This record gives sequence, C-alpha cells and structure tokens, in this order.
Amino acid sequence: MQLTEFLDFDSIKPALSAGTKRSLFTQLATLASERLNLDRSAILDSISKRESLGSTGFGQGVAIPHGKVDGLARIYCLFARLAEPVRYKAIDGGPVDLVFVLLSPPDAGADHLKALAAVSRLVRHGPTIEKLRGARTRDAIAAVLIGADERDAA
Repeated sequence: MQLTEFLDFDSIKPALSAGTKRSLFTQLATLASERLNLDRSAILDSISKRESLGSTGFGQGVAIPHGKVDGLARIYCLFARLAEPVRYKAIDGGPVDLVFVLLSPPDAGADHLKALAAVSRLVRHGPTIEKLRGARTRDAIAAVLIGADERDAA
C-alpha cells in the first residue's frame, strides 16, 4: 500500500498552529470531520483513545495519531506541518512538528496496518523528513510526499 492511495492532498496544512497536543488533536479531528463529513467528536475520541494506550510520537519530530472511526468508508490520511513544535511525549522525548493522522473503518484491520507501515516507511527516511520541514506550501509538501512514495515503491 502506498501513501498516495489514502492521503488527502487537498487537506495538507503547511503551517498549522496548535500550541498543545490536546489542541492539535482537536484541530486535526475538526479538519478530518469537515473533509469526511463525519462527527468530529467520534474522530477525536478515536485518536485520543488510541493515544491513551501509548504515544503515537514516532520520534524525530514525527507523530502518527491514528484510529478507527465508524461510518468511514475508506482509509484516510491528512498531513500537517506545525508552525511551532508541540510537546507530545514521543518515544524519543522530543517535540513533534510533523503529523500524519490516519483514520480507518473499524473492519480495516490488515489494511490499517499496511497504511501505518506505508507512513512509517516514509518517516524513517531522514532526508524526506528534512524536506518536509523545509517545504512551505501545500504543493511543495505534496511533491515531497509523492517523491518519497515513488522512492518507496521502487
């Protein structure tokens, strides 16, 4: 599974101001609910419940909050580069400034894991992370993500 199969390129946020992890989750849930026409609180509850099991802070300033949402027809991902890093309790203890939100239908077990693997492959590549930090527009971020996806597919 490739990132381009489920990433909502129109929802990329190049400079989201969050302030706190809680505010970040609320804003991301709001963005996703508007794009998916689903209840914001259901999305927020899903990613918050998953976060309570253990941090989705991947390290190197990257987080992948994720969850399963009733009523969702397909796997969905949005990306935000934060204007300022937020404290996140990531595995490396560092703040987070790059966030991929991954939402799946409740019955998407294997596909949910494949989508998580696709995102994690991308964020393990240091040069891609640095390019994402340097990209200032939605189009520039999209180009970095498409390039990384093509690299991973090769």
